[in-house]
Amino acid sequence: MNQVPRTLIKSYLELCRVSNLPTVWTNVLAALLLAGGGFSWRHYVVLALSLSLFYSGGMCFNDLCDAGVDRLKRPSRPIPSGRVSTRGARVFTIVLFSTALSLLVVVPHPLALLAGVILLLLIIAYDTLHQSRYFSILLMAGCRMTVFVVVAVAVSGTVGSSVILAGCLQFGYVLLISAVARHENRRSKPYAVPLVPILLAGISLLDGVVMAALISPVWLAAGIGGAVLTLAGQRFVRGD
Repeated sequence: MNQVPRTLIKSYLELCRVSNLPTVWTNVLAALLLAGGGFSWRHYVVLALSLSLFYSGGMCFNDLCDAGVDRLKRPSRPIPSGRVSTRGARVFTIVLFSTALSLLVVVPHPLALLAGVILLLLIIAYDTLHQSRYFSILLMAGCRMTVFVVVAVAVSGTVGSSVILAGCLQFGYVLLISAVARHENRRSKPYAVPLVPILLAGISLLDGVVMAALISPVWLAAGIGGAVLTLAGQRFVRGD
């Protein structure tokens, strides 16, 4: 009796690419510290949860948009395999996005909600266009950069130069990951090593390097920890 719920839960976790969430957590940490207001557990937990739900909702909506293609190229994915129904994925996506936006109501600065709406629009635009428009990789990179904007606005009401620098670095790095992933998709065989999952873990490592350079070397440990968690999660739920 317990096997069905356990399988269903794992299918939804796969739909959300939960193995990549540590990269969101280190993004939030870096933006929070670089925003200049100091570290607050309350702010960190609320923002990490909100941005994690944005990410998970984006992944769910991505699979809804790709369901037709996945039936041909990735039939084992949750929706085409039938492990998650289309209706269930739609409802789950709405719940994730709604909760993510709702959490931004309790942060210090109300402009965070507007920044969250912008992030949501970028996510929807990317998921809708990425199969047909090459420039959509700019939208995906923009989503990652906007995470920094949302956090900075939430805690300080503005976006400082350090936050912009960190966000731009992630923007460029995500473009690199996208280029590698698209090249792999054009190959007759995948890379011999799981290069894209490794690069995804590098998002956290980049956060650690930025925090170490701009704040304190001790924060490099957080970036390393996020990368290790991401790689460990890939063993159970692929994030690409």
